[in-house]
Amino acid sequence: MHASGFRLRSAAFADGETLDPSFTADEEDAVAPPLEWTDPPAGTKELVLIVEDPDAPAPKPLCHWLVWGLAAQRGKLLEGETPPKTGRNSARKNEWLLPDPPTGHGPHDYVFQLYATDRALDLAAGAGRTAIVEALEGHVLAAAVLTAQYTRAADDDTFDEDDQD
Repeated sequence: MHASGFRLRSAAFADGETLDPSFTADEEDAVAPPLEWTDPPAGTKELVLIVEDPDAPAPKPLCHWLVWGLAAQRGKLLEGETPPKTGRNSARKNEWLLPDPPTGHGPHDYVFQLYATDRALDLAAGAGRTAIVEALEGHVLAAAVLTAQYTRAADDDTFDEDDQD
């Protein structure tokens, strides 16, 4: 479901590369990263963004951001910008959920999925992932995906008895 030429990218990271800590829970005043997209297919009414962490130690991917109402022609979402409409993330808040993987858990992928739709989603603010996915069914013209990785290393300041005098 990839329309020719419809792409998602970020000035903050390349596809598959590391997410800067300034977009994670490891930094004070962290915000959502900037995103840019190329022209979606003709007939696109709006864009919908779902960001998930499939590596979270949970039964389902952790949902970091649900956004809809993005104008296809605009071509970008600025760093830290408040989007037109947001849904409930896994922390049950209508905002960017800062990546916060468990220490020493290894790399986590943060998958940014942008959908071009043939209609505007008629959802109330605060809608959850299930409602958004159901509203997308049969209305996706194209999708673009961008993945960032983030790892929180094991703590190097652990107590070691051999270091004692």
